[in-house]
Amino acid sequence: MDESNHWYGHSRIFARYCGISRLQQRQVPRIRGFVQHGWNYLHGFPPNDRWCTSGYPRFVWSDVLARRGWSMGRRGHYVIGSPWAYLLAMEPHMTDAGAAPAREGTIWYPFHGWEKHAVHGDHARLVDEIRDVETGPVTVCLYWLEYRNPEIRKWYEKAGFRVICHGERGSRWDQKGRDFLLRQLAELRSHRRVASNRLTSAILYGASVGCDIAVYGDPMTLAEERPEYGGTARRMRLYPELHGPSVDPVAAREIATYELGFAHLTGPEELRALFGWDPDRHARRHLRPGGRPLVLERERCA
Repeated sequence: MDESNHWYGHSRIFARYCGISRLQQRQVPRIRGFVQHGWNYLHGFPPNDRWCTSGYPRFVWSDVLARRGWSMGRRGHYVIGSPWAYLLAMEPHMTDAGAAPAREGTIWYPFHGWEKHAVHGDHARLVDEIRDVETGPVTVCLYWLEYRNPEIRKWYEKAGFRVICHGERGSRWDQKGRDFLLRQLAELRSHRRVASNRLTSAILYGASVGCDIAVYGDPMTLAEERPEYGGTARRMRLYPELHGPSVDPVAAREIATYELGFAHLTGPEELRALFGWDPDRHARRHLRPGGRPLVLERERCA
């Protein structure tokens, strides 16, 4: 339905979880509704309500996002957990030899822009901050827009950092983003630490797979950043314990588990029905097998 459902291979992860074969995933089914495509500290979607067509479900990662959305007049929330949580359910942390690979160094994610809004900040200063804090080898992962920009990439390459990109975010019809999260998972599992200058999805992903985390450095600014998000001040108020060059790993893991919705993983049968992937979905819409999604009780009465 919406293009963002397919960014970073999310729809293909759900399709694989639901038993749709790799061959069928070349034309992955449309999801009837809007899937939250990244972590944020508002309600899971952009502030502008026109992003989501009225009357269609909003599939969010955690119950707090559904409750924030409700408080802002949004309806139709289903809490199903994040695509990352489903990926981890299918990718246990073991090699063919039966042991986890050794971890080394830090993977660093500078805050990035997108096609319509660029990020403004001092990359040279950020390089200096990374050098001051990190003691092992550093991998810098840039978003594809910044990775293609030699003026940005050169600062990290000149510093001697390994510079990578997980790929473009892709769409339903191309192959660009289909393995984005798989590549990210492999990199996170090979690093001891994950760090960024903003609290983002990558930090939570890393904490969920055993990385130490850090959030420090110039947070940079996004052109025309919406005031509804509350900026750096709100992030600090929300999770002060996740900021700094050294963070309690137990607290980080607990928060990541909650924000990524591991408690809300839904069974394949009901997920197919929720997404409109079953021809008999109308007959099955009231089934509630184990692992059912959370729907706010107040919404049931609305």
